[in-house]
Amino acid sequence: MFAYIEKIKEISNRLLKESKVDLIVGFRKGTVPMMNEPCFAKTPEAVDGLVWDSSCGINLANYLANRKEKIGIVSKGCDSRNIVTHIIENKIKRDQVVIIGVPCKGMIDRHKIEAMFDTEIEAVTEADGRINIKGDGVDKTIDKKDVLQQNCTICTHRNPVIYDELAADLVEEQTDVDKYEDVRKIEDMAPEEKWEYFEDLLSTCIRCYACRNACPLCYCPTCFVDESQPQWVGKSQNPTDIRTFHFLRAYHCAGRCTDCGACERACPMGIKVRLLTKKLEKDCLELFDWESGLTLEKRPPLDTYRPDDPDDFIK
Repeated sequence: MFAYIEKIKEISNRLLKESKVDLIVGFRKGTVPMMNEPCFAKTPEAVDGLVWDSSCGINLANYLANRKEKIGIVSKGCDSRNIVTHIIENKIKRDQVVIIGVPCKGMIDRHKIEAMFDTEIEAVTEADGRINIKGDGVDKTIDKKDVLQQNCTICTHRNPVIYDELAADLVEEQTDVDKYEDVRKIEDMAPEEKWEYFEDLLSTCIRCYACRNACPLCYCPTCFVDESQPQWVGKSQNPTDIRTFHFLRAYHCAGRCTDCGACERACPMGIKVRLLTKKLEKDCLELFDWESGLTLEKRPPLDTYRPDDPDDFIK
């Protein structure tokens, strides 16, 4: 990781000194362990605060929409796919961004690690694929692969799909993973069982909208849940309103979601909201042979029309 950090700093410093960008969007150390924060470095001196480790799970593409500056951005695989989506959807121009690609072997899941200990975690460090956790009476080292975010364990696009600079050598992509095993299990359930499953899944939702706010795809000026004229969704904790929010938000991400895990990472209740977007991701792959954010040359399936589009659902 140290080599990554030094290369990110070297590239960022050079881009700013040569005035090729107005700012660098990267990461700085967070105020609590496992929660690195977005960092906006506008001077070469500010670059010294940049960091990179397995706690850089926030999707930095979230900070690109409608920007006017020339921006350098640190980008892992899923971030780069969202940058592609932003460019396709005219939220930023390709020549506005200098993408500093960072090959990624996964981000750690703070929820998993916190659940392993009864005491507050005070420090987390890593080296050679091992994570060291320290706290009051705790000093334990575990394998990183055992505490990865679930989306990282099944990621097949670890390398940036587009980049202008590269912070490290490309890593080997995973090819022996079943991305939709959990989705198929739900698809095989009886209707009553599915209803019960989703009722239980969303029962702890507190309508904080952290999943929406963390998602790089949720950039509407006014979200449908905040609209009052007309009001589409109630403001209460009514289960119908909660379901409406989650299901409609998932459909808004159909053909666009890169499974970056930002929504689950942000959820304070640990709700597996990715199950909704993964189902739609699977449908887009099977119906339209489409994975989001892999190319600038094609439009997503839900904003194009082809005469041979599947229409078996029309009765």
